[in-house]
Amino acid sequence: MKAISLFSGGLDSCIAIKLIKEQGIEVIAMHIDTGFGGTKDNTAHLQNMCDQLGVELRVVDIKEQFVRDILFDPKYGYGKNFNPCIDCHANMFRVAKGLMQQWGASFLISGEVMGQRPMSQRADAMKQVIDLAQTDELLLRPLSAKLLAPTLPEKEGWVDREKLLDIQGRNREVQMRMAEEMGLKDYESPGGGCLLTDENFSNKIREFIAHDDAFGIEDIAVLKYGRHFRLPNGAKLIVGRHKEDNEAIERINNPKFVTLRLPIAGPYSLISSDASHEDKTLASKIAITYAKSSVDEEYEIVINGKERFNLSPFESKAEIAPYFFNAQ
Repeated sequence: MKAISLFSGGLDSCIAIKLIKEQGIEVIAMHIDTGFGGTKDNTAHLQNMCDQLGVELRVVDIKEQFVRDILFDPKYGYGKNFNPCIDCHANMFRVAKGLMQQWGASFLISGEVMGQRPMSQRADAMKQVIDLAQTDELLLRPLSAKLLAPTLPEKEGWVDREKLLDIQGRNREVQMRMAEEMGLKDYESPGGGCLLTDENFSNKIREFIAHDDAFGIEDIAVLKYGRHFRLPNGAKLIVGRHKEDNEAIERINNPKFVTLRLPIAGPYSLISSDASHEDKTLASKIAITYAKSSVDEEYEIVINGKERFNLSPFESKAEIAPYFFNAQ
């Protein structure tokens, strides 16, 4: 007997897997990559947790499908920010259900806890997820199973319902105690894993699509890093804040943007490829202001490897303020 578990790497999904695995069922930990999981690659963390649990990790990339079908037109709308949680969860379960036959699985599990999250884990929302995902009775939520109607694996006797839990609400004392008993270490804290729940990131998406409605998966990385500016003629400028930012921005390959290089130590930057000459000049001045520059000197900034701008930095970063958009 085999089950597929939706796996975030967090405590709840770890305990859900452990509860089912202890009943003699093989579990595949399926991590779904929507592209909005944060600014750090957490594959190492996911693998570490799966090693502790003794299960196989499989990562499924659905970025393109998620942006195309879910992000901008969710049936059940958004949460507090740009998070279509109900539609997102249902979409994940549909993807998992579609892989059941290929992976030889008989049912699905998740670490959801009734009442833990205001939008997607209310009792009615959990029912909406099942209806939208069309998972029928295939989806088992081990942490709150005793508060929910019996599912197929419980009815068929594959899983002993009495060994499942009745956790509800946001208090995680039970999970923390179980983690200690199970010897689980280094699990992620709850919440904050999805950038779409972050107000600042959500505002960046809204601002981006206000100027470019052709949002694609290559644009996700652009929004994750750097200080963001919107220049007078409409160009977007992204300026790295630190070493990690600079390295991440340098890896971005997006035809909507070109590079802006400085002759001295400073931030790596990108600017819209169709920027006007005036915006490129301003962008160069902003970028060199964040470098180790002097207002008494001129510097040659090179855009897209060919256009050169010789200028001095602003005397004060306060002069840049009018162009900030959610600058950090």
